Amino acid sequence: MQVGARHPRPAVEAARGSGSSTARGPILVVAPSWVGDAILSEPLIARLAATGDANEGHPAIDVLAPAWCAPVYARMRGIRRIFDSMLRHGEIGLGRRRELGRTLAGESYARAIILPNSWKSALAPWLAGIPLRTGYTGEARFGIVNDRRPLDRDATPRLVDRYAALAMPDTTALAASAPVLIPDSANRDAAVGSLGLSVDRGISILCPGAEFGPAKRWPAEHFAKLARRFLADGLEVWMLGSPNDKAAAAAVLDSVGDARDSIRDLSGRTDLGTAIDLLSLATVVVSNDSGLMHAAAAVRAPLIALFGSSSPGYTPPISATARVARIDIACSPCFRRECPLGHFRCMRELAPDSVYDLARSSLPSRGNAASPRPDP
Repeated sequence: MQVGARHPRPAVEAARGSGSSTARGPILVVAPSWVGDAILSEPLIARLAATGDANEGHPAIDVLAPAWCAPVYARMRGIRRIFDSMLRHGEIGLGRRRELGRTLAGESYARAIILPNSWKSALAPWLAGIPLRTGYTGEARFGIVNDRRPLDRDATPRLVDRYAALAMPDTTALAASAPVLIPDSANRDAAVGSLGLSVDRGISILCPGAEFGPAKRWPAEHFAKLARRFLADGLEVWMLGSPNDKAAAAAVLDSVGDARDSIRDLSGRTDLGTAIDLLSLATVVVSNDSGLMHAAAAVRAPLIALFGSSSPGYTPPISATARVARIDIACSPCFRRECPLGHFRCMRELAPDSVYDLARSSLPSRGNAASPRPDP
């Protein structure tokens, strides 16, 4: 846990249950547990950072996040400090939450915004006595969340808009801005050197994993066919992913034949922050619906996002340089970890040639060097 200098407690007049969002002082954001969802919280951070005025200044914003999401928040503007929740996904950990509550109580927060809908995620801000605790009603959070917002799923179908709306005095349905992550250029350059990567020509990055389950993963043989076409176009081909994605990447290598040695498999060889930084070098990224998909969009990499069991209406990549590849099939989206019907048509029938055609307009001429895009 990172704890900085404490600030004097501000005078706060926030009646419990008032629904007011005008409390003055530092703000704590309780982050979601999924990397992609954490990236989609950036427009909320930006909206909060823009509040305040010339006399009082802008509020300090801290984030309480699981360790695996910390690199995401380290690449957002407007965040003062990141606290490690030191809890596993789904863990209740009452003792740990009491300890967090005691620590947070000394930070003089005027307001907490709780992004997960679970009861346990609201415990630490409540135990810390933060006067105004904003979030959606969620699971039995009466009293623990005292600025409860009803969720109108029809008015705000996108998760990014649901998060951003919590910065407002009420659940006003306003379209959120696109999430922005700022790559760490020094870390990116160091990784290129330490991993022995070539950036002398265009770079295609494939992200064949998806933490949620196999129903989100485009078949390995499809990624392999696409990789061969990118190699024929003179592109470098890298694969990125977490250690949990190594099996998916290995399946692609097993399917690619004699081109295997031309592909750089970086899955499990970088931390999340470095993966985000390397995505900023890409000429084109092709990714399943995953945290890396949202990261690619947030660093403005040209992106083809593959959707099957999940919905681009709920968690789309939000960028002018992103395009969605999917087929229209009655059972999609099913939001299941594995295909419940056994045929997996939503991904199996999404042809590599059609994905390549979407990506083709982003491909460089043979021999063009890759270069990072300017900061968003």
